[in-house]
Amino acid sequence: MRLFRFTKARIAFLHDVFMAAISFPLALYIRVGDSFFWYADRVLLVGTVVFTAVAALCFWSMRLYRGVWHYASLNDVMQIAKAATVAILIFMSLMFVITRLDDIPRSMLVIEWLLLISLVGGSRIAYRIAKDKRFDTMLRKENYRRIPVLLFGAGDMAEQFIRATTLPENATHQVVGLIDDHGTRIGRKIHGVDVLGGLTDFEDIVRALQTRGNAPQRVIVATADIDGKQMRELLNRAQAMGLPLSRIPRMTDLQSGDEDGIPTRPIAVEDLLGRPQKVLDRDAMRTLVEGRRVLITGAGGTIGSELARQIAGLAPRQISLLDSSEFALYEIDLEIGIALPDLPRSIALADVRDRARVQRVFETEAPEIVFHAAALKHVPMVENNPLEGVLTNVVGTRNVADAARQRKIATVVLISTDKAVNPTNVMGATKRLAETYCQALDILGADEPAATRFVTVRFGNVLGSTGSVVPLFQRQIDAGGPVTVTHPEVTRFFMTTREAVELVIEASALGSRRAKLAGKIFVLDMGEPVRIQDLARQMIRLAGRRPDSEIEVAFTGLRPGEKLYEELMHSAEQLIETEMEGIYVASPRTADHAFLSRAFDALEEGSRNGRYAEILDHLKRLVPEFAHQPGGAG
Repeated sequence: MRLFRFTKARIAFLHDVFMAAISFPLALYIRVGDSFFWYADRVLLVGTVVFTAVAALCFWSMRLYRGVWHYASLNDVMQIAKAATVAILIFMSLMFVITRLDDIPRSMLVIEWLLLISLVGGSRIAYRIAKDKRFDTMLRKENYRRIPVLLFGAGDMAEQFIRATTLPENATHQVVGLIDDHGTRIGRKIHGVDVLGGLTDFEDIVRALQTRGNAPQRVIVATADIDGKQMRELLNRAQAMGLPLSRIPRMTDLQSGDEDGIPTRPIAVEDLLGRPQKVLDRDAMRTLVEGRRVLITGAGGTIGSELARQIAGLAPRQISLLDSSEFALYEIDLEIGIALPDLPRSIALADVRDRARVQRVFETEAPEIVFHAAALKHVPMVENNPLEGVLTNVVGTRNVADAARQRKIATVVLISTDKAVNPTNVMGATKRLAETYCQALDILGADEPAATRFVTVRFGNVLGSTGSVVPLFQRQIDAGGPVTVTHPEVTRFFMTTREAVELVIEASALGSRRAKLAGKIFVLDMGEPVRIQDLARQMIRLAGRRPDSEIEVAFTGLRPGEKLYEELMHSAEQLIETEMEGIYVASPRTADHAFLSRAFDALEEGSRNGRYAEILDHLKRLVPEFAHQPGGAG
C-alpha cells in the first residue's frame, strides 16, 4: 500500500513536470504565431529546459504531488497558482542572467503563467469531474440502497452534508428534502435538493414526500443554529411521524467519517436544553492560567474533572489534582496524562476536612491559583448526614481558604450553587456559609496589594453530574420505567458541564483582577428554568418510547429539603451585568471574619462530637434565611 501511494504521487509529479515542459513552447507559439520557428533556434531549447527544471523544483518543494485528484478543489488550484507564480519569477531571474531576456517577449510570460495553471490544475479538475460523473451514474442505479433522510437546516452544514453524500465512501444517505425556518431559503435548492418549508410545515412535508415515493426514514439536524425549544418541538413532531432524530455533531467531523460514512449522533439531553453559544474571552482565560501553578480540589468530581481538562489546555506551569476518592483521582490523572503527557502534574489523595493535610499539600504544591470544587452536594444525602456536610462544605472550605491566605496565593475560586440562595436544606445552608467565609476574607484583603483574592461563582445544576436527575432518569428508562419525578411543578436551572466550567474560568479571570469587586459573588446566567417532568418526558422520547403509554412518569412527592424551584439570587440581592456575556455580579449579605471564625470553631467542634440539634441551631442563626424542611439526621 505504501509503494502504491508512492507510485501515484510519482506519477502525479511526472505529469506536472511534463505539463511544465510543453507549456513553454506552447506559450511561445501563442504569443509569436508563425514566427515561432525563428524563436525556436534562439530560445526554445534553453528556455524549455530551464523552465521545466525550475517548475519541477517549485512543484516538489510545494508538494503539489501530494494532493488527491479525486478531491481536487479551488484550494488545490490556488496552490498551483502560487507554485506557477514562484516558478515564473525564478525563471525570469535566471533567463535574465543567461540571455538578458532579449529574445523572450514579456507578455509571453503572462501567457506561460496562465497556461501552466490551466494544464496542471485543469487535469485535476477534469479527473474529478469524470470520477464524480461515473459515481453519479452508479448512484442513480443504486439509490434504493441508500437511507432517505430529511435535513433540518439549509446552511453551510447542510450543504457540506449533501456534498459528502456524493462520495463513494458516504453512499449511505440520500437527502430527499430540506426544512429551514429562514423564510428566505424556502423554495431554493442546494445541490438539487429542495428547501421544502419550515418547522411548522413538518407533517405536510413528510406526507408529501411519502406520496412521491421519497418517504424519509429519519430526520437529521444539519445546523448549529437551533435552540433547545426548536429541538424539543422537532423531536415531538418527528416522533409523532415515527421518524428517529439525530444530528451532525460538528462540521469538522464530516472529514473523519464513521461506519456509515457520514457521522451523526443521537439527540442528547444537552441538545434539548441548548442555549445560544456564549462569546468567551479566551485571552482572559488563558492569561489567568498560563504559566501558573494551579490546584483543583474535588478534582475527581463532575465540575472538578472538567476544570482539570479545561485548565490543562490553557498551558499552566503545573496542575495539582486533589480529591478524597482514590478511584476518581486515578481516573482524571490518567485522562490528563494521556491527553497532555508533557504537562507537569501531581496528585494529592487528601480530605479537605483535614486541616493539617491541606496545609502540607499547599506547602508542597505551592499553587498560585486554587479552584475549590470539593463539596458534598447531594441534598438528600446531606440531609441524612448533616454533620458530614458541615465538616466538608464549611470546615473544608475554611481549611482551604486559610491555607491559601496564609501562603498569599493569588486567587482562590469557590464553586458554589444556587441552593445557597434561601436554602431549605442543610447542603444549601452549608454552601451559603462557605460563600460568606470567602466573601469575608476577600473584603479583609481588599486593601492589601498582595492579599489573596477570593472569587465565588454560583450556578445551578449541571447535566449528567453525580446525583443529577439525568443519569437517574436514564437508568429508569433503560429498566422500562417508571421515571420518578418528585412533584409535577418542580423546576431547575440546567447548564452543560463544559459551559459552566468555561464561565467559571472566565468569571475567575474577571474577579481576580478587579479589587472593586471584593466581597461580590459571580452568578452565571442559567437561562430559563426547566420543568423536571418535561425533561423526563423528553428523555423518554429520545429513547424512542412514548411517555405515559409505554413508560410511566410517576410523582413521588418532594424529598426532605427539596424546593419546588431554585433561585440564583436572594430577594435583597441585585444582579449587575458585567462586560462578559452570561456573567453577573451579586452583592449578598456579608459578615465579619472574626465573628465567622468563632462560629466556625463551634460548628466544627459540634460536628465532630455529633451534636446535631446544636449544629442545626447554629446554621439557622448564621443563615437567617435558612427555612429548613427537615428529613433524617445522623
